[in-house]
Amino acid sequence: MNKNDVLIGIISGGLATISCVIFLTLLLSDLPVEDSWINMHENGKLGGLISLGALINLVIFLIAIKKNKISFATGLVIISLIIVLLISVIKFYK
Repeated sequence: MNKNDVLIGIISGGLATISCVIFLTLLLSDLPVEDSWINMHENGKLGGLISLGALINLVIFLIAIKKNKISFATGLVIISLIIVLLISVIKFYK
């Protein structure tokens, strides 16, 4: 397993998730991004927004598997598990 490909998978999965979360926030809210996130956290909706943003990782994962990039796909799975832990922490400390 190539460790550089795993690291690239982790970084690209994280950046894809962050960009989708920002895009969804801008699309669905009239407030600035930071205020929207604070408001969603207070209402218990921030975890749902992050999980919607993380769905792009599934598409990237399927493309990586189809192109036989197993190390890259492993990085995507690792970042997905980290995102699940982040969502759990956000839900627990609401």
